[in-house]
Amino acid sequence: MSGMGIHRLNHAVLFVSDLARSVDFYTNVLGFRRIPMTPDGFAGAAFLQAPDSTNDHDLGLFEIGPGAGPSGAGRGTVGLYHLAWEVDTLAELERTALALSEAGALVGTSDHGTTKSLYGKDPDGLEFEIVWLIPADLLDDAARDNRKRIRPLDLRREQARYGADTRGGVGISTPV
Repeated sequence: MSGMGIHRLNHAVLFVSDLARSVDFYTNVLGFRRIPMTPDGFAGAAFLQAPDSTNDHDLGLFEIGPGAGPSGAGRGTVGLYHLAWEVDTLAELERTALALSEAGALVGTSDHGTTKSLYGKDPDGLEFEIVWLIPADLLDDAARDNRKRIRPLDLRREQARYGADTRGGVGISTPV
């Protein structure tokens, strides 16, 4: 039996309590831009595109109002834990860490061996990951073995090892 040929996530849709607040967060903190494609009659919706994306849109936001309760996913209900967006360089990962920190939205960092990750929460507490992948030509056995453990992320050490402006994921998630 063969798979469906899926090769990447095209977009995600989130329910949010306050559309303006969420649009402000995703545009001003993470650099998404609003795409003018909201259908007539959907005043409580917005569509956003990531800075370097070629997708029609990467994020749909639908407002359900201030009475919305927090997501119970992973605490008392099943549901999505987080989405992971990829950045191109460790320098961009560092800039993103600073922006998330300044917004009070950075909740953690991790070194997963082959990936270097930031974790953040949006204004509704929905968690997301920002990740840089070691390029295929720089992967070694140590990085692959470290996928089995989670270590603190040391961005300076990783930049010294791989270069701050080395494109990540080449040969893995982006064409060579």
